[in-house]
Amino acid sequence: MGVASHAMMHQLLDRFLHYLIVEKGLSSNTIEAYGHDLNRFLTDLKKKGIEEIDQVSKIDIREFLLRLKREGLSSKTQARVLVSIRGFFRFLTEEAILTVSPAEEIDSPKLAKTLPEILSLDEVERLLEQPEPESAQGLRDRAMLEILYATGMRVSELVRLQTDHVHLDAGYVLLYGKGSKERIVPIGQEAMRWVERYLKESRQRLLKARESRFLFISRSGTPMSRQQFWKSIKAYGRKAGIHKRITPHLLRHSFASHLLERGADLRSVQLMLGHVDISTTQIYTHVTGERLKKIHQQYHPRG
Repeated sequence: MGVASHAMMHQLLDRFLHYLIVEKGLSSNTIEAYGHDLNRFLTDLKKKGIEEIDQVSKIDIREFLLRLKREGLSSKTQARVLVSIRGFFRFLTEEAILTVSPAEEIDSPKLAKTLPEILSLDEVERLLEQPEPESAQGLRDRAMLEILYATGMRVSELVRLQTDHVHLDAGYVLLYGKGSKERIVPIGQEAMRWVERYLKESRQRLLKARESRFLFISRSGTPMSRQQFWKSIKAYGRKAGIHKRITPHLLRHSFASHLLERGADLRSVQLMLGHVDISTTQIYTHVTGERLKKIHQQYHPRG
């Protein structure tokens, strides 16, 4: 490979990393990981005598990933490397340096499915009881936690929720998930009660005479952000004395597992979670399976 060509590929990499810092605001650790993965990839291309970025094919990327696998890198690391490569080529197509990306159609390495951590019923109760409903923010937070656990919605769906998406009279909420796919999810009496109370007592106080189509409002009168809610839920988790890593997604996992434990069918849970592929939902059956094994051992005469 000519020195000039190789330098050009590294210039493109520098442009990409600069874009991640300035446009995407990624952390220095993430930028470092991208840089490490892509430098390694470019070195591999150099050894193969590939001189220009537009000469890189799908086969070159697959061979590189295969080499990493042979070297004993975990599926998780291989998947991360592919994300780096995919992001780099996507950037190059957006910048019109390439017309198509050779990385798009490559499947991620199959990751070993790990069981999601969940909260017990007692832990959920303790978490939900932490906000102080006497204050406007506390009442809002209680309503947010209740509706999150009642529906299993994603935190992005929660903060984007609009007032006309919540149908308290009919007992359901209209959600727009990944790819703007619409789904209807029941709310349940307890969550309905807290959302109704929040609408009556708290929302206008937070809006301060402003207008907003969004349901959940911050202290500054603007829609709640994911970061704000993330911070709140972590603080409530600590206050409740829960030692698990509290995230909004933990309530989504708990919602799914608690429904399946009580006999809900997988297809219904899939629809409520908004999973396109039922295999994504099937991970929760492992949780149920473990519980059933314990019940069998406890109550079966030959367990």
